[in-house]
Amino acid sequence: MRVVLQRSRLARVKVEGEMIGEIEAGLVLLIGVAKEDTVQDAQYVMEKCVNLRVFEDEAGKMNRSLLETGGQVLAISQFTLYGDTRKGRRPGFDQAARPDVAEPIYEASLAHLA
Repeated sequence: MRVVLQRSRLARVKVEGEMIGEIEAGLVLLIGVAKEDTVQDAQYVMEKCVNLRVFEDEAGKMNRSLLETGGQVLAISQFTLYGDTRKGRRPGFDQAARPDVAEPIYEASLAHLA
């Protein structure tokens, strides 16, 4: 499983012009699921993300987690995180899980955030 994590003050996701997700202060997570990933992997990674000390404390040091700040999460499924561009000009996605495998793992990761 790969996650690109970004702190955010405001984030929105639109699909074909329709708003499907929005948060204020918190984390944006782009989540890629590999063929060999399990629900336990998803739970471990989500636990790691919400406990990372990436938010500033009163002294301006990155010393607070998402849980401590009460921030929100905007999670986005992103199979392209497993794109392999080492050969040629067309990325290969052989390591990415197929949608029927990835979706339950992605959904389990969201459930673990709740």
